[in-house]
Amino acid sequence: MQIRAATLEDSPAIARLLTVLGYLSSTDCVTFKIQQFLAHPDAQVLVAVETDQVLGFVAFNFIPQLGLVGDFCRISYFCVDETAQGRGIGTALEKSVSALAKDRGCDRMEVHCHSRRKLAHQFYYRQGYTESPKYLVKSLVQP
Repeated sequence: MQIRAATLEDSPAIARLLTVLGYLSSTDCVTFKIQQFLAHPDAQVLVAVETDQVLGFVAFNFIPQLGLVGDFCRISYFCVDETAQGRGIGTALEKSVSALAKDRGCDRMEVHCHSRRKLAHQFYYRQGYTESPKYLVKSLVQP
């Protein structure tokens, strides 16, 4: 297995994996978003690949902090193909992100994971994440 930066050619596989998470993303939308990630110095997408097949991906951002010494890294999307789970792919992706975050001066990782994703919570706890206080959201789109 190889972990590498995502390319535009990975868009169909990432779009498929996003459906596993419950997102209905088209390949065109994912291609556009990967272009945005590639152009942004504080955003990245990594993929786990085996025999030219994308088995998982993680998207994340480095976020500088004004009032604290260390910055933090936020995982925004993370998925391993259901047929490849339990093989250490998620752990390898998470360790890769953590190493990049440390290199960028981050002193902590953050992930927002919906309460319905119980198995994902178990994975994050095994990686050393702990639950944090309240998280608030404001929608900027009117229904």
